Amino acid sequence: MGKPIIILGIESSCDETAAAVSSNDKILANIIATQKVHESFGGVVPELASRAHQLNIIPVVDQALKQANITKNAIDAVAFTNGPGLMGALLVGSSFAKSFALALNIPLLEINHMQAHVLAHFAVHPGNELSPKPQFPFLCLTVSGGHTQIILVRDHFDMELLGQTQDDAAGEAFDKIAKLLRLPYPGGPFVDKLSANGDPDMFQFPHPNAPGLNFSFSGLKTSVMNFLQKETAKDPDFIDKNLNHLCASVQHTIVSILIRRLEQTVKQTGINRVAIAGGVSANSGLRNALMNHTDWEIFIPPFEYCTDNAAMIAIAGYFKYKNGLFADQQSTPFARY
Repeated sequence: MGKPIIILGIESSCDETAAAVSSNDKILANIIATQKVHESFGGVVPELASRAHQLNIIPVVDQALKQANITKNAIDAVAFTNGPGLMGALLVGSSFAKSFALALNIPLLEINHMQAHVLAHFAVHPGNELSPKPQFPFLCLTVSGGHTQIILVRDHFDMELLGQTQDDAAGEAFDKIAKLLRLPYPGGPFVDKLSANGDPDMFQFPHPNAPGLNFSFSGLKTSVMNFLQKETAKDPDFIDKNLNHLCASVQHTIVSILIRRLEQTVKQTGINRVAIAGGVSANSGLRNALMNHTDWEIFIPPFEYCTDNAAMIAIAGYFKYKNGLFADQQSTPFARY
């Protein structure tokens, strides 16, 4: 078998400072430091995110090494997110990774954040080693606060973008509408939780049009805003009285838009192996809607691999290491996909 490949993964693309350690495709440690500082602002403040990353990066890496029960000298390579994301946040992670690798004289592996979300499906989760992995080719719906994409995955690094949002991402729509409903940030999980006790058919909202296999969510946000302004003008307590129903109706609409595009993609490509990834893949409405498609082969990642994490960076690094796809000290982050 030979010596396993030990990868240290670093993730700092937005407001999660994360480090993970993998041994081949098995995750030994996955540590995430969430930044609470943004809650009072109703969204991520880039400068505050960068400062928090600087405070968190060393303790998070130290904790990951301890949880994995290894020393830094056992690491074969450092994988890090080099984009897309917030530039200041990415610079903290990439600078640490380059310095760490240089000090230990080990190779660097630069990882595309969106590819890593897809490759999280190939991480062997402790205690769940026998869970099935998707066979190539498969479709992956990657949905988060910053991205909404349908990707055709032919191999670990052979991916084709079939469709994407032309404005707001699905997670962004959840959070912006949650703000209109006076819910805390990030609002997506609150909408999901409150939806459980609401009627998804109580209020009807439009499905914005987008060409091909693309998405659009900004029109939905505007429609909900106009609806709420109209109803609260008649009854100032309208939101409080109907909060569960509003959340259920909004969630049903967003999930329906996503599923409709997936159905169209499956029909066009003839591929019925469907995976989801990204923060919104933790949404119960989306998961339940997928499971209703009994003619599809469905792959849903563990909850801890849905939101931004370093396990997905480490597993992407493992496949890059095996293919000899190394970076160098001149690597520079990129903000946009």
